[in-house]
Amino acid sequence: MNSTDNKVGTTLVIGATGTTGSRVTARLATGGYRVKAASRRATTVAGAEAVRFDWHVPATFGPALDGTDRVYLVPPIGSTEPADIMLPFLDQARAAGVRRAVLLSSSAIPAGGPATGVVHQALPGLFEEWAVLRPSWFMQNFTGDHPHAHSVRTDGILLTATGEGRVGFVDAEDIAAAAVHALTDPQAPNADLVITGPQALSYADVATILTRVTGRAVVHRQLTYEQMRERLTAAGIPDEFAAMLAAMDRAIADGAEDRTTDTVQRLTGRPPRSFRAHAERELA
Repeated sequence: MNSTDNKVGTTLVIGATGTTGSRVTARLATGGYRVKAASRRATTVAGAEAVRFDWHVPATFGPALDGTDRVYLVPPIGSTEPADIMLPFLDQARAAGVRRAVLLSSSAIPAGGPATGVVHQALPGLFEEWAVLRPSWFMQNFTGDHPHAHSVRTDGILLTATGEGRVGFVDAEDIAAAAVHALTDPQAPNADLVITGPQALSYADVATILTRVTGRAVVHRQLTYEQMRERLTAAGIPDEFAAMLAAMDRAIADGAEDRTTDTVQRLTGRPPRSFRAHAERELA
């Protein structure tokens, strides 16, 4: 990466303290790119200009966008209809001079689908340079600050409604690496990019790997869709969003995520990290 490329100006990273946003910000800053790190508290991030940004406070949009020509979009957390907030922001971004937008969506949500699918469908009509990143489930769900990770640490149990379905779990570091290329390469992808790790694994497979790496027994306990939805709502997740998450588990059980792609290899020139390698790095 080279910040002397005059085609790359300043990138606004929304969600700069989050799982992918923090990694995208760090990679851009390390590469010498100018970056604005946007978060609700304008948290200081090394090598970046901290700016306040809140999807629910439109007054924060203008100052955050000032002087930027590209943006990494992390949708508002927990919203089942993010387009209501995001599309007005994207109109403002285009008017402010943003030329390239890279949206973080999900492998489970196609263009025109629910939630970010509406924003995905609109993006090519708003910007000439764009990409939609559709990563599979994060490996960090098992090692970071996530209900699965907490359940593994406290009880040695993974609870899902995924049955024997398999997922191409992906390391957030690989998502960030792909995002930086999508933001900075001279030619924008202008594509829908499904991002996975190198293997499709069931949650039972994940439990086996965690057991081997940590030396502590971890098992996968299967729930029904209804049990999963009730568990999520009991944890304080709004009913509609809990139903959507439980439905994603059911789709995994039906084989919807049983795939791998070469996206990381094509964009970054290296293969994605395996779940075993991720677990050894984070937990061993």
